[in-house]
Amino acid sequence: MAVIPVSLAGRSYSVNVGRGLLERTGELASAYLRKTRVPVVADRNAWALHGRRLEAGLAAAGKTAAVYLVEPGEGSKGWKGLAALTDWLLAEEVERGDHIIALGGGVVGDLTGFAAAILKRGCAFVQLPTTLLAQVDSSVGGKTAINTAAGKNLVGAFHQPSLVLADLAALDTLPTRELRAGYAEVLKYGVLGDSDFFDWLGDNVSSVLSLDESPLEHAVATSVAMKAAIVAQDERETTGARALLNLGHTFGHALEAETGFGDRLLHGEAVALGMVLAARYSARIGSLAPDAADRVAAAVGAAGLPIRVTALALDCEGERLVDHMRHDKKMDAGTLPFVLLKGIGEAYLARDVALKDVAEFLTRELRR
Repeated sequence: MAVIPVSLAGRSYSVNVGRGLLERTGELASAYLRKTRVPVVADRNAWALHGRRLEAGLAAAGKTAAVYLVEPGEGSKGWKGLAALTDWLLAEEVERGDHIIALGGGVVGDLTGFAAAILKRGCAFVQLPTTLLAQVDSSVGGKTAINTAAGKNLVGAFHQPSLVLADLAALDTLPTRELRAGYAEVLKYGVLGDSDFFDWLGDNVSSVLSLDESPLEHAVATSVAMKAAIVAQDERETTGARALLNLGHTFGHALEAETGFGDRLLHGEAVALGMVLAARYSARIGSLAPDAADRVAAAVGAAGLPIRVTALALDCEGERLVDHMRHDKKMDAGTLPFVLLKGIGEAYLARDVALKDVAEFLTRELRR
């Protein structure tokens, strides 16, 4: 088992990565479980697959689970879902010193984390991420949010978990498409800040996606360690360091919005395609060598992820995608920063990108 510290002023916590951690939840989280009855918020599918393992882990420490099930999908992560969850937590008499357990992917982690942030002006929570994407990204760093009619993740709070247990055994039941989507966030860390990791992934992509234990643990632990280091530098995304984690997201969120934030394009798939677009746009403006942009696309394609916008068969022009970007929460004084590349492993924040040029670029990509 790998243990990665997330070092924050006065609020440090650990991310444990390994197999069989759900069965050890009561042991590993013992310091945070004050009462016999433990509130657990779980994705319905994740509970069906892993609930017994978690219950066994809690029972070993003399605890029982009070379970609130969340329907899978982004539709659960809105005002209605938040209200229903907070009402349940209040009915369960959750106190400020208690910890809520979140079992599932990014939707459950975001929803539970935000509910914990606002319940009684702040309760604590423990993340048990069951998807690869959640294990390497959304469960670490304290960003919590819900979706609104205006867009995705526009209402939320920075609220760090007390502990993250990333059980690699949970990935055994993950559909192949979901696994590949999560791998996009793993690859992102190599592209934005570690060329050696990028090269290692190139040699080990098949092993990671086959869930070979040692390569998988290395990939997840390395990703978490990179995110932890960036979060420690810039917890609330005020200096620009944490913004680098948004590589692929500005383009990707626009594509998600155009496709309706559904199964047509999963978040990880959107990030993968967004990374390719960020690399190609970087080559367009001369900050990245064209052959490096091709290498990024090849690495994405090697994982079975999309590398061309035309595959989505969108009926729109680039300006429509840019309109989606204008609703991005990173907009500041009418400008939108983009995470672009100077090289593989060398991302930077560009604050002078002309959206008109981005629209022209995207129109070309839509016809490519």
